Amino acid sequence: MKTLSRLYIGLILLFLYAPVAVMIVFSFNSGGSVWVFEGFSLDWYKGLTTNTSMLTALEHTLIIAILSSVISTVMGTAASVGILALRKRVSRSAVMSVTNIPMMNADIVTGVSLMLLFVFIGNLFTLKESLGFFTVLAAHITFNLPYVILSVMPRLRATDMSLHEAALDLGCTPTQSFFKVILPSISTSIFTGAIMAFTLSLDDFVISYFTCGHYQTLPIVIYNMTKKTVTPDVYALSTLIFLAVFVLLILYNVLQSKAESRRGFNV
Repeated sequence: MKTLSRLYIGLILLFLYAPVAVMIVFSFNSGGSVWVFEGFSLDWYKGLTTNTSMLTALEHTLIIAILSSVISTVMGTAASVGILALRKRVSRSAVMSVTNIPMMNADIVTGVSLMLLFVFIGNLFTLKESLGFFTVLAAHITFNLPYVILSVMPRLRATDMSLHEAALDLGCTPTQSFFKVILPSISTSIFTGAIMAFTLSLDDFVISYFTCGHYQTLPIVIYNMTKKTVTPDVYALSTLIFLAVFVLLILYNVLQSKAESRRGFNV
């Protein structure tokens, strides 16, 4: 039975990571072929420094990912505190249900609806371009918010609110008590929510495709390249992104394990 379970897990891992392994191998291909490995070389990694269109798209992607993750983390943390402060349980459940809709909704529905909204607002204010940087940023904040709330809310519920009340009794204002007592206790969840928002924003294609206009992100540029010919420099850049996300996920898991060990120690 153990042999079968190990074989099953091995097949799953092979199915998941074999395409990534092939991509990494061919990113070191000395030739221009994307199906025949002609020899080891770092030329495609060096070529990334001169590929202005791809570097510009990468810059756009990183700007959107960083800004959207920071803004959605701040808004999501504030929203979690506000939702928890609701006295009626029915109100909290209703707000959480509405918050989870973008997470459960199909990306294409979210993308099309946001595009229509932005175009309507652009026509209403007679803007030259309805879609661009700010529409992509707003769209990414929209779909990142539920994930941040989902990350922060459980830890916020587990926080001992008597500490907050004790800080108030000792002379702290509600704002001071939040930053000195509550925020440090949920900082790990906030950080994991920010990492999740960053990776989701970095990877998004469907919603960005409908809301970007001329401000194209990296997934859209790569998609446009597939209509012609994909060169191994795309593999090289994708490998670098994969390694960066992989490091972030390791950091996320380390922080999660530390947070769980702290909870067990406190209990």
